[in-house]
Amino acid sequence: MNRRQFLFTHGGGLGGIALAHLMQAQPAPQAKAKRVVQLFMSGAASQCDTFDYKPLLIQKANEKWDPGEKVELFQSNPGVVMPCPWEWKQYGNCGKWVSGLFPHTAQRVDDMAFVHSVMAKSNVHGPATFMQNTGFILPGFPSAGAWVSYALGSMNENLPVFVVLPDPRGMPPNGPSNWSNGFLPATHQAMVIQPSSDTPIHDLHPPASAKHITAASERDGLELLRETNRAHLAQRDGDSRLEARIASYEMAARLQLSAPEVMDVSKESEATKKLYGLDREITADLGRRCLIARRLLERGVRFVQIWSGADNGFPRRNWDSHEHLAKDHGELGTALDQPVAALLEDLKARGLFDETIVHWTTEFGRMPCSQGSKGRDHNPLGFTQWLAGGGIRGGVSYGATDEWSYKAIEKPLYCYDIHATILHLLGVDHHRLTYRNNGIDRRLTDVHGQVIQDLIA
Repeated sequence: MNRRQFLFTHGGGLGGIALAHLMQAQPAPQAKAKRVVQLFMSGAASQCDTFDYKPLLIQKANEKWDPGEKVELFQSNPGVVMPCPWEWKQYGNCGKWVSGLFPHTAQRVDDMAFVHSVMAKSNVHGPATFMQNTGFILPGFPSAGAWVSYALGSMNENLPVFVVLPDPRGMPPNGPSNWSNGFLPATHQAMVIQPSSDTPIHDLHPPASAKHITAASERDGLELLRETNRAHLAQRDGDSRLEARIASYEMAARLQLSAPEVMDVSKESEATKKLYGLDREITADLGRRCLIARRLLERGVRFVQIWSGADNGFPRRNWDSHEHLAKDHGELGTALDQPVAALLEDLKARGLFDETIVHWTTEFGRMPCSQGSKGRDHNPLGFTQWLAGGGIRGGVSYGATDEWSYKAIEKPLYCYDIHATILHLLGVDHHRLTYRNNGIDRRLTDVHGQVIQDLIA
């Protein structure tokens, strides 16, 4: 035995003892949830027009807005106090105030926990969207879905662990980087599915023009490819890109059998399709994506992300309502409201709700004052997210903004705390979910994050 082997053998043994002691000293949390569905409002949904009720905005409507300090906005100067275009009402046993933008979702408030004191570290869409997805404002870091895939793995080998359903009108700022595996092994990247496309999963089947490809030839070709890849991999141990490529081919072969059944909603009852709004043009797309999300979740997919809004210029098709909030939020909110309420109801009816975390988020909020006469500018200082199901305590509100819905003043927090809480409910200690990259043990929560115990049932 040489010196290196001696040190590794004996040092490794002592390290193992220390690690075992550490594991015993910090037991993993008991899992209350198995899966997550995240709803992302791309463009920044306004907290003061949805779930953060502030009577002062009604009382001081059209007066000069003066929060008592200088306000620097993203692309405007502070206008007058701008009230919500929709009427507010109280719902549920908890008496939660919700604007008229979300009348269907409002019926489920007793199942939901609202976090009103979220802050962002940037008021620019790209970095702020990265932060909510990855915990960092810079590119190159794994998304929350990739971390969940890395931590928990698959519940169904015939389906991917992490699926993204983008808005069919386009991608969010920074596009697929928002659901990247980052420096995690490539096998943890998301699979993108476009339900409204003629080819919902790209390259799953050969093109119709390839008449020479038969079932037998495709099977033989895949077997040859598998053998070639395995031989190539044997000479390049640890190349996660090749491992992921091999896994993707194997997954594609299995998806050819399983994916068509998952994507086919025709066998759902008419009542279910109507519940999700598939019978109305404005709700049909999001309704279909929410319904397919439920079908994916019940078949073992761990993390499904649904996007509302696309970064595709003008006219706006996202929540970035600088010019006309009532129009932009009105169209997007109507398209979203019924399908989201249906998803919550359907998960509950099928016995999936208690094991599924539903997370509604956006990159930052919007200002209580007007931009121009009808819009609102960016606000990273205080906005709202909500969670439901999967061990979440329903009917509660956590934290608060000031009287203007401008700044988080009570229990302010960042996405780290939301991520820590979600991981905790999945049975994962966010401190221990690490991956060594460039000499640093990286985490989804960076060096931050506290589990929000008040949200846990």
